[in-house]
Amino acid sequence: MENTEDIERKKGTSASKDGSICGYDSLHQLLSTNLKPHLFKEVNRLLLGLNCGKALETIDLPESAKALSSQHDFDLQAFCFGADKEVLRDPRVVRVGLIQNSITLPTTASFPEQKRAIFQKLKPIIDAAGASGVNILCLQEAWTMPFAFCTREKRWCEFAEPVDGESTQFLQKYAQKYNMVIISPILERDINHGETLWNTAVIIGNHGNIIGKHRKNHIPRVGDFNESTYYMEGNTWHPVFETGFGKIAVNICYGRHHPLNWLAFGLNGAEIVFNPSATVGELSEPMWPIEARNAAIANSYFVGSINRVGTEIFPNPFTSGDGKPQHADFGHFYGSSHFSAPDASCTPSLSRHKDGLLISDMDLNLCRQLKDKWGFRMTARYEVYADLLSHYLEPDFEPQVISDPLLHKKSL
Repeated sequence: MENTEDIERKKGTSASKDGSICGYDSLHQLLSTNLKPHLFKEVNRLLLGLNCGKALETIDLPESAKALSSQHDFDLQAFCFGADKEVLRDPRVVRVGLIQNSITLPTTASFPEQKRAIFQKLKPIIDAAGASGVNILCLQEAWTMPFAFCTREKRWCEFAEPVDGESTQFLQKYAQKYNMVIISPILERDINHGETLWNTAVIIGNHGNIIGKHRKNHIPRVGDFNESTYYMEGNTWHPVFETGFGKIAVNICYGRHHPLNWLAFGLNGAEIVFNPSATVGELSEPMWPIEARNAAIANSYFVGSINRVGTEIFPNPFTSGDGKPQHADFGHFYGSSHFSAPDASCTPSLSRHKDGLLISDMDLNLCRQLKDKWGFRMTARYEVYADLLSHYLEPDFEPQVISDPLLHKKSL
């Protein structure tokens, strides 16, 4: 006869197959359900931090948004980041949203059907964001398609489209309808440059206009993620887009592993940096809540982290060159989208296995307040770093290493 511990262990293993954590949507839900309130409060303080000295407050959203969440079964959460009251500036509160989602049809379905099905799935989630008064909305990396970039099959290139293509036109209507800036990460086909492909985020203004685009700076070559089969490093550098709701930037997926990439957006004046991603649990989950939060702290801006959900199974098995047998999927995309603030506070994450919309009010005054408090811009030694980087790029660079003169001396 099995004991309780064995049953629970098997239950946890079984439940995790659907992307949950032992049957719970997220770590936050697991802890809040199983810890006594006074213990959870302290654990929550350590895990999520405090915003202006207190825990984040939730936002009560309109009933219409809640109804859409219930009807279409997507996770809906909302929180508020505050800032200290200032004498010379009014609060600069902006409402920001993140959408995470799984694909809808099997990857064996026709490409037009797959794309249309994703469009249909996102309509009620975007409507919920609009009904909630979201000012800036960001979708996940390559949201119009399966994340096929590691199969190395060229047929998936058919999903590529110009910056002003079908997906942009689809979202422009919502941007106008809801007076909302929308960040749309797509596989871009650059018609003017020999139909080159890029991993691109299109910035759609709240009037339905195209403000600009940013192309992914860093391309992974790790595990299954050998994406340079499809596109190479971007050529737009580190643009910051000034909108009616603040200065925003987009650090696409793998760029979050590069601290200097985060730094560059901050130096250009970003107040909110979005990180639309596609990453799986076995590869990166322990890093996921750390990197964005650290970037928000180090650069005194807000970060919105978005990851898709689900396991995407492809028709033909592929290998990753790491010695593992061939396989037909990358693993589970674990969702867990969240916001991080410059004062080290962050929201709980969305579900690990369900579609979701995360909304946050954020007072952008907090960015300057944390710059004043910590003085990172004034205490950084940019001239020293610049000198090191300049020398590092030279072919005859030698690291600044001072060896112990006795290190290699033979003992008598």
